[in-house]
Amino acid sequence: MIPGKVYTPELILQIIWRRKWWIILPAIAIAVAVVAWTRTLVDMYRSDAVILVVPQQVPEAYVKSTVTASVADRLQSISQQILSRTRLERIILDLNLYERQRRTGIMEDVIDAMRGRIEVATVKGDAFRVGFVSEDPRTAMKVAERLGSLFIDESLRDRETLAEGTSQFLEAQLEDARRQLVDNEKKLENYRRSHGGELPTQLESNMQGLHNTEMQLQALTDSLNRDRDKYDALKLTIADLEANAFAIAAAPSAGGAAATVETAADRLRAAQAALASAEQRLRPTHPDIVRMKKAVADLQKAADEEAAAGPVSAPDSGLSPVERLRRSRLNDANRDLANLAKDIAAKTEDEKRLREVLGGYQKRIEATPTRESELIELTRDYGTLQAMYQSLLAKKQESQISANLERRQIGEQFRILDPARVPARPFTPNRPQYYGMGLIAGLAVGIGLAGILEYLDRSMRNDDDVRVAIGLNVLAAIPLIQARISRRRRVLIAFVSATAAVGVGVGVFMTLRFLR
Repeated sequence: MIPGKVYTPELILQIIWRRKWWIILPAIAIAVAVVAWTRTLVDMYRSDAVILVVPQQVPEAYVKSTVTASVADRLQSISQQILSRTRLERIILDLNLYERQRRTGIMEDVIDAMRGRIEVATVKGDAFRVGFVSEDPRTAMKVAERLGSLFIDESLRDRETLAEGTSQFLEAQLEDARRQLVDNEKKLENYRRSHGGELPTQLESNMQGLHNTEMQLQALTDSLNRDRDKYDALKLTIADLEANAFAIAAAPSAGGAAATVETAADRLRAAQAALASAEQRLRPTHPDIVRMKKAVADLQKAADEEAAAGPVSAPDSGLSPVERLRRSRLNDANRDLANLAKDIAAKTEDEKRLREVLGGYQKRIEATPTRESELIELTRDYGTLQAMYQSLLAKKQESQISANLERRQIGEQFRILDPARVPARPFTPNRPQYYGMGLIAGLAVGIGLAGILEYLDRSMRNDDDVRVAIGLNVLAAIPLIQARISRRRRVLIAFVSATAAVGVGVGVFMTLRFLR
């Protein structure tokens, strides 16, 4: 190549013509090598089965499916299961595939080789394709058909397993929620039993009971005060009557007849009554009490002597009308006093009871705010547990319906859209494509060799090359004299060219075979 030389299209065509054999021979050699190499390749046939994803037949508004994974995710999961060693080994043994490789190699390598020939790809829409490549077209069809059926069976089994698993999980969660709900209900029941009467719902009844008890206690207090006033009045009356009787018994009677007929027992009873009345008003050390006790002791001795002396006439036979009236009034007053004392004692007990009831109501009312806060905490947990239980129960029923849907195979399922067929032509190799690629590669190699030779050639072929190379004008040019080349030299040149072309072709053939 001459520095500074400009290559025009005409000059390039001249170079191609001059180097034509360096272009043609490598192109022919490489093309022949590629043809020979492609003839050694084994025809590979591919059979495909197209599977359509059919949605569930029952509308989603009525029954929601528990399998929410997308078709692509499920397809990837199912593909991992089907392309596992166990599944592929079963297919190999059932269809007697790779018999020679199984005799000379190990099963893992055979399975890896088979896995590399399986293709699973999604098609436009809700469909995907399962293909297998094999040297035998019928084997390719059988394996593709078997893989398609495995995808359908595995999809049904996978969806049913997922639905059953979801249903069992929800059932376990529902049982746990039910147990927690029952435990909380027992806690609420025990709390209501242990704090009965103090609950917020009983506040109104406690207030009403407190009001009624206060009214009863007020009425009872008023009645008790009146009875006590009556009791005091009766004691005064009895004391007056007994004082009169004691005065009569102590003093000599003005009328002898009345004095003689009164017995010692009568005077003793009158003196004892007067002493009892005086003891309620006076201290035990009072002179009147001491005097009255001495008189009672004397009268007791007289009464004992009188009783020992024998029967006497009726006690009231010799009494005056005034004494009889006094004694009658005294007996009535004593009887009324005894009855009134019983009433006062009973009402006092009732007052004590009512005050205890009133205190109980007040205690319940005071404890109501505390019980309300504790009950709110318990009922809040109970409400949460109840809502969770209702939600899980609804989901459990939906999962059971979805599981029944999958068992009856009316949910989403895979269906063969295009079954696997026996391929009519090889899938690979594409020999015309290889031929064209070999020819193009040969031409590229030839052009490259021609370019290298032209780059190394520094000969000057015309006056323009001279001017470019040495920068001088050409005065005269000697025309080219064609020398005759001997026949032996021409044969030698042809032999060297052919040998080079064959060498290049063999090199390309070996390279392609190694790459295969």
